[in-house]
Amino acid sequence: MIKCVNPHVLGWKGEAGIDASTVLSGDSLFTEFKGTLTEQYVCQQLIAQGFQPYYWANPDGRAEVDFVISSNGMILPIEVKAERNLRAKSLHVAVAKYDIPMSVRTSLADYHREDWLTNVPLWAIGCVNRIRQ
Repeated sequence: MIKCVNPHVLGWKGEAGIDASTVLSGDSLFTEFKGTLTEQYVCQQLIAQGFQPYYWANPDGRAEVDFVISSNGMILPIEVKAERNLRAKSLHVAVAKYDIPMSVRTSLADYHREDWLTNVPLWAIGCVNRIRQ
């Protein structure tokens, strides 16, 4: 586990070789980088709540979790989706590997809870500290 934000969150800046016209053109920026911008938003919300977000990737690089935090005495992996996409294969890999009882996916979808997963709408990620097992 790495004590930093997901490297992709920081990778969209100028040092990534992105042409300035892409940044200034508005719409294409939000189309091409909506995942990165969404992860940045979630990271800011987690830090504002006092969390130290971590990033996890399995050794073979086939699975990653955008953020891992410690909340209410439990480890809480968080998968960020910029749309209503409800697939969370990497999150499921981490939950199964480490026997984690609860995880969070944040997306444009409404709130709902399954056995091992709570979907929190992006607009409500600032309340992630209220999630209990």
